[in-house]
Amino acid sequence: MKTTYRMMGIADYITLFNGLLGTAAILFIILAVEDLHQPYYQGGLKTHYIWLAMLCILASVIGDIIDGPIARKYSKRKLLGGSLDIMSDCLSFCVAPALLIFVMFGRWGEASPFWTLSLAIASCWIIATGMLRLARFQYDQASNLNHFIGLSSPGNALLLLSIAGVIWIQPSTGIGPELTTWDCAICFGKGSSKPYFDFLMVPIMFISGGLMISDKPMSKLKGGIPMKLSVLQLVVMLIAILHSLNHTTKSEHGNEMVGLDFSFFLFIISTILVISYIILGEKVVENINQDENVILAEE
Repeated sequence: MKTTYRMMGIADYITLFNGLLGTAAILFIILAVEDLHQPYYQGGLKTHYIWLAMLCILASVIGDIIDGPIARKYSKRKLLGGSLDIMSDCLSFCVAPALLIFVMFGRWGEASPFWTLSLAIASCWIIATGMLRLARFQYDQASNLNHFIGLSSPGNALLLLSIAGVIWIQPSTGIGPELTTWDCAICFGKGSSKPYFDFLMVPIMFISGGLMISDKPMSKLKGGIPMKLSVLQLVVMLIAILHSLNHTTKSEHGNEMVGLDFSFFLFIISTILVISYIILGEKVVENINQDENVILAEE
């Protein structure tokens, strides 16, 4: 045991803690299952365990951002860092978000086998593509690239949680009721006249998983405006989760979901910022490469 601890640096302890945050998120997801046996328009939305799970995943994202600079500056030992980081990221940014979305939108008690199977396949897709993304990241590190290839696993987690938050809270806002009352028995089961926008999660999960294993260059967000927007997105999402957690903890009536409009608005902003990063990521990389080429030419 002493030998194992001697092999660890400061950043490894942060990475290990990030993995434990992912584990805590899964434990909160398990606790949320009992509260979600009802459709969330009848009380399921009240559970605070959903927001606690999101909070753990977000905290793990923040920890993943800071452990890199700490490792480069303070940690001399790099024997466990790479492997430990991959295992932690897979747990916190692939398994935990996939299980969270499956539980949030699984519609316990009323979902049809078609919807449950579709959501399960999409969740497995996120985990599989996330594992492939992390394995490729380990390979790309040796090439000294100044950018990511494909959407990073933390970025994917933020994208999924932001959109899930928007769809999850939407029924409580009264926005778009005419679009969320159609019948789809084959999708969500008999008598389910309120599918809301749940059906969007499956294609979104397949798209986000595809982005992780794509060849699209993405900025590493090491400075400048992209870094500032990334920090803004993390702050916005943190406030949205804390506000939702505070509201659902104090709510005394499961069917009275008034007061989450602010969180809904913040989750929309978070979603826009993540999507903007994905769309503009390649352009940012091109600008960075051009600046580097100019510097080399001047030298």
